Amino acid sequence: MLYLQVTRHLVDSWSDCSFPEEGPELTRQDVYKLTVGSLLLALSIVIPLSMGGVLGVVIGPFTATLASHVPTFLAMLFGPLVAGIVGSGSALGFFIKLGPVVGFRAAMHIPVGILGALMLRQKVSYPVTLAILAPVHALLEALVVLLFGFTLQKAGFLVGVGTLLHHTMDSVIAILCWRALFARNTFPAGSPIKNG
Repeated sequence: MLYLQVTRHLVDSWSDCSFPEEGPELTRQDVYKLTVGSLLLALSIVIPLSMGGVLGVVIGPFTATLASHVPTFLAMLFGPLVAGIVGSGSALGFFIKLGPVVGFRAAMHIPVGILGALMLRQKVSYPVTLAILAPVHALLEALVVLLFGFTLQKAGFLVGVGTLLHHTMDSVIAILCWRALFARNTFPAGSPIKNG
């Protein structure tokens, strides 16, 4: 009964509100970017939560969950802000599922995604962008585990080389998705997604 009274009060108070007649209009491209970015963010959180440590490899500080980079790689096509937000979702998911070491490693998806989006804005093709980012991604993830007391050998070889291989596998998946989903001319005018 109390629930119904509170609900009725909220509805009555909302009906008295006046909303501005005009506000910023979203273009079709804005809505598309927001929708795809939201879906990629959801995937970047769900993949580590559902498959982290299960569908992959765990060796010391190194973990590789299949397709965990794909949402961030695809988000790069929609700009640095979207890529950074999707990368932060990945970090959150891995932090919750596998702890701080893997969570901080996954946080390196944020600068990798932003850098990739900036490269795409400079008209570097998508496959070349992913290839250039591979050693950068591996270096960042190797360096961040040093903060947790791992040796240079474990950080450099295990995490660095492992991330390089994992990045390459996920790049292939991302390129296949990009070609299947995004490489067609079905985008709003001015979309950066068509480069390739």
